[in-house]
Amino acid sequence: MKLKSRYWADLSARDFARLQASPEIAQAVAVLPVAAIEQHGPHLPVSVDTTLVDSVVAASLPHLPDDLPVLFLPTQQVGKSNEHLRFPGTLTLSAETLIRVWMELGECVARAGFKKLVLLNSHGGQVSVMDIVGRDLRVKHDLIVYSSNWFTLPLPPEVDGLFTAQEHRFGIHAGDMETSMMLATPSAPYVDMAQARDFDSSARVRAADFPILGNGRSAKLGWQVQDYNAMGAAGNATLATAEKGRAVIDAAAVQLSLMLQEVSRLPLSTLVSRPTIPV
Repeated sequence: MKLKSRYWADLSARDFARLQASPEIAQAVAVLPVAAIEQHGPHLPVSVDTTLVDSVVAASLPHLPDDLPVLFLPTQQVGKSNEHLRFPGTLTLSAETLIRVWMELGECVARAGFKKLVLLNSHGGQVSVMDIVGRDLRVKHDLIVYSSNWFTLPLPPEVDGLFTAQEHRFGIHAGDMETSMMLATPSAPYVDMAQARDFDSSARVRAADFPILGNGRSAKLGWQVQDYNAMGAAGNATLATAEKGRAVIDAAAVQLSLMLQEVSRLPLSTLVSRPTIPV
């Protein structure tokens, strides 16, 4: 059945009842975008993570096949952002609260008859929370849950190459990529490029001086953002352009649509209800 909207909130209870009773429910995918309201240096608004995930979602819609049963739940704008609490304007929930909220939303998705859920994230500080929720929803509700981030979706070489290797590695917050993307959104008037800087990250220094601690794989620092740069950003925001930002949004949108098509055709037998235990 063709959905009249891709947004969960636009459908009626009757629409959900029809979908629940249709064979397509086995292929239906609910997507929960999760974001943050947190400081992004002196040049960007606190809305960055919410704006970017919503922009990628909106740009993905034309790439979704008409008969693909995918629904986007309301974006969860406030996440776990306590690493930014020393900067005014940041909103945060505790990990315990966030886990409970996402778990209860997942329960609502399962109650609606869905068997598949994607957590689509735009904030690096809550990746570990997604891991916990995804596994717990599988255990409690037998949902197929995938966790993803727009920033870990594969970019084609021509888009990936718009940013330096150093920026990809160390420009993790309000640098070239995020600033470029913001310049390509309706929130561009809130970007103050006069305040943009090359926000050098202390992680770059550690990568040179500490081969194990600084290699980005073997150990992870429990950090607050000022530990990387006292201005609350990391990356060269002065290089940002709207053209680069639009390229990233469009490329991520295509990859998101392809990923959702893969999740939709994933068989429900992906989850095994009973283990095999030799006796």
